[in-house]
Amino acid sequence: MEYFQFLIIIFFSPLVNGVIKKMKANMQGRVGAGVLQPYYDLLRLFKKGMVVSTVTSWIFAVAPYVVFTSAAAAALLVPILTTQSVFSIMGDVIVLIAVFALGRFFMALAGLDAGTAFGGEGSSREMTVAILVEPMMMLALFTAAITAGSTNIALIADAQRALYSPSHLLALAALMVAITAETGRVPVDNPDTHLELTMIHEGMILEYSGRNLALMEWAHYIKQMVLFTLAIDIFLPAGIARTTGAGALALPAVVYAVKILGLCIVMAVVESTRAKVRFFQLPSILGGAFVLAFLSLVTHIMMGK
Repeated sequence: MEYFQFLIIIFFSPLVNGVIKKMKANMQGRVGAGVLQPYYDLLRLFKKGMVVSTVTSWIFAVAPYVVFTSAAAAALLVPILTTQSVFSIMGDVIVLIAVFALGRFFMALAGLDAGTAFGGEGSSREMTVAILVEPMMMLALFTAAITAGSTNIALIADAQRALYSPSHLLALAALMVAITAETGRVPVDNPDTHLELTMIHEGMILEYSGRNLALMEWAHYIKQMVLFTLAIDIFLPAGIARTTGAGALALPAVVYAVKILGLCIVMAVVESTRAKVRFFQLPSILGGAFVLAFLSLVTHIMMGK
């Protein structure tokens, strides 16, 4: 069972996105689509044909497969139900961020390759956000890594305690801002809009259709759930199994689902109570989160906890 736990992220990631959308709709007084709507959207896109611009190169055709493969590879690196996995030896936080960077790089190239103004705008904005987010995420994760004495995600989860120090609370706050930016959610981006002047993620995939668009969207769902799982593994590891076996993983599966549901509620509340900020205001928000991550590392070094 531990060999296939990554399939939980791959197959249930659209459901997580559907739950967030349904919660947002309820909080905003709307009925909203069902929680299974992302699955229906993916099936519809897979059945449709593709329209490809004549000015695109091989990068535009290859990018969806690279982006989806990188997201699926990231799902292999994070422990989900148990820290005992054949893939856990590769589960390093630095490798995980590098895998995400590979997918982002090809997505930005694809946005530029289409030759449209909106694609180029989305790509440039995505890389600007990445420059601000990736160092912040690294610092936040390094705080927990120093405690564990390793950058391996499974070892960090094993070393965490139920009581958290001030440095860990600061790191968790910074990581949540990083997850919001990485998943393109309010206040950094609005995943529900197609307004050209405000798009970041949608701008890069605006020229995709059919199967390629389905792969891009599915990869985005997977990345979102991987980041949720990463936050759970490092800062909320209570309930994760240290052993293997179907019987030993039943309770961790329930605990994992509850923690994912809690993060969905947090995201829905933030998106329902906050408005998307202007792009030129993002450096101040992400810069403030970087300060939190830096303070978490300094606090840990000075206080030893």
